[in-house]
Amino acid sequence: MAAASPEERREFARDLGARLPAGFVLGAATSAFQIEGATHEGGRGESVWDAFTTQPGRILDGSTADRATDHFHRVDEDAALLHDLGVDSYRFSFAWPRLQPEGKGSLRQAGVDFYERLLDRLDAAGVSTLATLFHWDTPNELRGGWFNRDTAQRFGDFAFQMGERFGDRIGSWVTVNEPATVTLDGYALGVHAPGAARLFNALPAAHHQLLGHGLAVQALRGAAVSGPIGIVNVHSPVVPASGSDADAAFASLFDVLHNRIFADPVLLGHYPDAPEGFEALFSAITEVDPADLLVISEKLDFYGLNYYMPSKIAAGSGGSSTPDGVSSAMASLPFHLAPWPEFPTTGFGWPIAPEFLGTALDELATRYGSALPPVYITENGASFPDAIDLDPENGTPHVHDGARIDYLAAHLDAALQAVTGGGAASGIDLRGYYVWSLLDNFEWAAGYTQRFGLVHVDFEDFTRTPKDSYHWLRLVAESR
Repeated sequence: MAAASPEERREFARDLGARLPAGFVLGAATSAFQIEGATHEGGRGESVWDAFTTQPGRILDGSTADRATDHFHRVDEDAALLHDLGVDSYRFSFAWPRLQPEGKGSLRQAGVDFYERLLDRLDAAGVSTLATLFHWDTPNELRGGWFNRDTAQRFGDFAFQMGERFGDRIGSWVTVNEPATVTLDGYALGVHAPGAARLFNALPAAHHQLLGHGLAVQALRGAAVSGPIGIVNVHSPVVPASGSDADAAFASLFDVLHNRIFADPVLLGHYPDAPEGFEALFSAITEVDPADLLVISEKLDFYGLNYYMPSKIAAGSGGSSTPDGVSSAMASLPFHLAPWPEFPTTGFGWPIAPEFLGTALDELATRYGSALPPVYITENGASFPDAIDLDPENGTPHVHDGARIDYLAAHLDAALQAVTGGGAASGIDLRGYYVWSLLDNFEWAAGYTQRFGLVHVDFEDFTRTPKDSYHWLRLVAESR
């Protein structure tokens, strides 16, 4: 739907809404660190991301998330935006350091009170919840972070307390969000917090996150929460840059690193075999205690798929560029991420390739078959350089983000076609689609330079302005 007219976009919104099956969930997503702000209020502890943002050169625009979008003080306004948007569900995350500043001990009452207020407003708005327990903001007091096995135990303890306190108020639970991104960007390449550059020596952080996930599943069920439980993984279909044996070998390696390490043990109960020739690099996860794998593979009620882009892999060093920033460690690897000149790009420079969302669903179905529970697309969205325009007649602000509408329309369409088109993904029980993100926010290492929101946020006075994409998604919801 490239360069579609406004009326064509509205017509396609009505068509998409009419094609959604009964019970299909439409939602919008955020994460605590990216929107809440108020980092020094209510006894909130420091996270690894708070520490990371204070280090010179780590954040593109030199900013911090101390204020973010000021969601902490604007819960009423944001709940009203969700109500007016007409979505069924809001995916948010609990800030671990706001609730448990040291990563252990009892829950901090001020943090509990904040989330009770949020849940009260969402209940009043008629919006259900998909709550994430860990969206990257590890308490800084947990020394070693996810490289330390004890963090998995602490996370399990946190999950139990959260289940006891909020178990009757949450619609659905996510344990861990994108352990692949935390491992690769945070512990292997140093692009994200905590800023380590261990390369393949970062793999214990992957295992400990997955162990923490399994312990959290056990803990939530032990606390008898009423909602279903799942994990969220980001999947990027991988293709070699050419037909060469070297490109094919490194593409296989990257597929294991980015996708299968994080899905296979959860869904199949074991780590994937290391690609031939690279076995020594994977000893940290291939020699684990089988008891850990039993915990990691606790039965799930759903599987969350985040999709943004495919990955093209070429042999040889290709510089220090990654999708999320610059990493000197990346330049030392014998492979690199190759460009996609055949695709248009987002503001982040990511390829816009909705057909690969269908590929990701096909791969899930092919690889995991009956072991795959119902699936939700828990994040999909794009950044663009949005700007406010004032109506020349009355001064009303507008944000005309047609590129985002086209992106969302093409990706939701691709997902629906994949699960109804007779291919491998036809066996998937796809139950929902969440747009990233409700609000423009603090975009990790990019600071405030990338806008993903359905709602424009002025980062000086925090004024919210719904974009054209907000009104488009509301039309999709109304057309069901």
